Amino acid sequence: MALASRLWRFLCLGHGAPGPRFPLRTPGGRGQCGLRSFRCSEVIGNPGTFKRGLLFSALSYVGFETYQVISQAAVVHATAKVEEILEQADYLYESGETEKLYELLTQYKESEDAQLLWRLARALRDRAQLSRTSEEEKKLLVYEALEYAKRALQRDESSFAAHKWYAICISDVGDYEGIKVKIANAYIIKEHFEKAIELNPKDATSIHLMGIWCYTFAEMPWYQRRIAKVLFATPPSSTYEEALGYFHRAEQGKTYLKLNNKKLAALWLMKAKDYPAHTEEDKQIQTEAAQLLTGL
Repeated sequence: MALASRLWRFLCLGHGAPGPRFPLRTPGGRGQCGLRSFRCSEVIGNPGTFKRGLLFSALSYVGFETYQVISQAAVVHATAKVEEILEQADYLYESGETEKLYELLTQYKESEDAQLLWRLARALRDRAQLSRTSEEEKKLLVYEALEYAKRALQRDESSFAAHKWYAICISDVGDYEGIKVKIANAYIIKEHFEKAIELNPKDATSIHLMGIWCYTFAEMPWYQRRIAKVLFATPPSSTYEEALGYFHRAEQGKTYLKLNNKKLAALWLMKAKDYPAHTEEDKQIQTEAAQLLTGL
């Protein structure tokens, strides 16, 4: 009865109120359209028409309500599925299962979820770093990783991880683009690392990578510095002291070595050597830290 009352008010717009007026062609009207009032009383005058209209409206209403419930359930289910995939991906990453992680995430290349996309970029990059990956395949993976990192950033500019992995992937691509592009990209890389740190000041990895950026330009060879000055009015630059404000892993130890502080260098190199290795690159850092410790 409540539904019928609501539909009645919708159809009649109140007792005695005129309904919508529709232009109708009148006989003998010389092709001109007249106007004829369409009232609720005319609907009531034809009980069959009214019943069919009421039934159709009721079914439409129920159908719309059902559609809303199903749509909401689908969204909840999709969200739950993404969360499950992310948990699996993070577990595989922490376990150092690079190949399994790659196989999992490549199933979702068409995803529009930023969290999935930046993890896919990371997985592609980690696979490129494997020693058994050929140089040709590595290049393809590096460029593909950049595309997914870019998509992740487009989907969610508030994601610190998207900024971080976009910067990392741009840096990787620079190895194939030549010195001019590499130096030009340095400004973009720094911008996104700084944005990642701004969005998440507690992310040690972003801070560490910003330290690498500073260390790299503090140690830039003279000939590269000269090229940079020719190509750019104000080329990127930094100092070892600035790098020390960021470092938390192996490169921090190398910076202390440059500053002849062997005690602190040994402390940070030991931390780097004992840091859990998740990727092939982490293992390389561990090896380098061990070698530097031997030379102290």
